[in-house]
Amino acid sequence: MTQKQLDESVAYLQNKGFDKPEVGIVLGTGLGQLVSHIEDGIEAHYNHIPFFPLATVEFHTGKLIYGTIANKKVVVMEGRFHLYEGYDFLDVTYPIRVMHQLGIKKLFISNAAGAINLNFKKGDIMLIEDHINLQGGSPLAFKNVAAFGDRFVDMSEPYDLEMRKKIEKIAKAENISLQKGIYASVVGPQLETKAEYRMLKILGADAVGMSTVPEVIVANHLRMPIVAVSVLTDECDPDNLKPIDIQEIIGIANKTEPKMIQLFKELIKVL
Repeated sequence: MTQKQLDESVAYLQNKGFDKPEVGIVLGTGLGQLVSHIEDGIEAHYNHIPFFPLATVEFHTGKLIYGTIANKKVVVMEGRFHLYEGYDFLDVTYPIRVMHQLGIKKLFISNAAGAINLNFKKGDIMLIEDHINLQGGSPLAFKNVAAFGDRFVDMSEPYDLEMRKKIEKIAKAENISLQKGIYASVVGPQLETKAEYRMLKILGADAVGMSTVPEVIVANHLRMPIVAVSVLTDECDPDNLKPIDIQEIIGIANKTEPKMIQLFKELIKVL
């Protein structure tokens, strides 16, 4: 990754009309309905943006959408990148750097995750308070990282406290049940074994997924406040583990998404 590549990606999007968005939003697996709430949308497919990776997951459509939500300019990633697709950490996080260079000041992230905490149920939304990186690497571990920011990035509070408080207040006002917890990020794409679920519980994870953490690390590198939520699509009980049904997971994500959209829309209003 070079600054020249970022400049070319940004110039392409600016020429399409992506003009100083304030908020960047990353949509997780099965969580694409938010785009119908964007007014005056302009689309840029990933395969047309210089130096962008291509989305290979069938549940991700692979485009950036610029427009307005709640009178604020937003840029939305409909489809993200994962290590399990064969990408490296720089590929996975490249769009975050592009959105930042376009002008975003805040980043909203969503994902679909499995509930490790058995007090949480499928269909719940969990506000991420902290994370455990089990992906075996870092998006900051490259030679010229110092050209883009500090090499050693503080992670004592990776998820913005102020936005977390606001989203909790919104959830209460909107009567949306909101769990809070720790998200563990693994490589995937295979789901976890019973032993791995037990390990994650011992480590202190409340939910597990295959994304988000690299994006959060880079956003912290860019000193950009983040709020992130997990839509919990399955219950990971090692003593009562059933074979996974991906279509059921997508269905639960779709069903729960309107609550997540409500939280994000109301948060955008009060920023």
